[in-house]
Formats: sequence, structure tokens, C-alpha cells
Amino acid sequence: MGQKEVRVRHKRVVLDTNVVISALLFRGELSRLHALWKKRAFTLIASREIMEEYLKVLAYPKFNLTEKDLKDIIRAELLPYIEPVTVIKKARGICQDPDDDKFLDCADAAKADAIVSGDAHLLSLKRHKGRPIITSEKFLKNFG
Repeated sequence: MGQKEVRVRHKRVVLDTNVVISALLFRGELSRLHALWKKRAFTLIASREIMEEYLKVLAYPKFNLTEKDLKDIIRAELLPYIEPVTVIKKARGICQDPDDDKFLDCADAAKADAIVSGDAHLLSLKRHKGRPIITSEKFLKNFG
């Protein structure tokens, strides 16, 4: 038996970095996720710490993005669609990888409905404070 189906309509969701980068830069199923957040089918939530990680990863040389490309992506594809959240309480040591705790912290601060991830450490938790942690594939099933 797998995880329970998570039905999400217009909900508040934290997306981990690998999901956001794949949705923005690659064709395929995850590009649907990008289209859905642009249609405001769900609310994308991010803390300052998460945004910094998105930007750091987008700037990796392997993506071959110019400074102009980065600015365009940030201005047109991220900032208009992200609800910023301030994290005050930081829980540490919940995830096997401490760098992943920021996604849990953000979800807690925003009272998010779900965390969508491709990260094995986060997915292994399955839930955090009653909040499902699901794959992008499972999340996308909610939108047909």
C-alpha cells in the first residue's frame, strides 16, 4: 500500500529545490508543474532561505544560464507566483540531511498543505506535523 491520495485544489504548497529547477528548466512532466503555478492552480510558498537555494542552484554552470537569463527567470517565472514566508522557529535535526529542514520550517511557518519533493530524505518522512510530503508525480495527479 502506498501513501494516501492527497487531493489538492487551490492549496498552499512548498516545493523543494530539485522540483522547482526541473519544472523551470526541463521539458517533460514537471514542466506541467511550472504551468500550473503560473495559472495559480496552487500557491507556491518559499522562505528567504529556500529562495536563496533556488537562485544558487539556478546559477550552477551546468545550466549554462546567463545573468540576464537568471534575472528573467526570477522576475517572470518565480517572484510573481511565490508567497514569501518568514520563518521564525527553526526545527533542526528532523531530516537526515539538515539542509532539508528548511522545507519543513517553511511549511510550518506558512501552514502549508503539502511539501512536494524528489528528495529521498524528505520523502522518507512521509508526513510532518500532519502535512503530507509527496512526490511531484503524486501531486500532479491532482490536476488530471
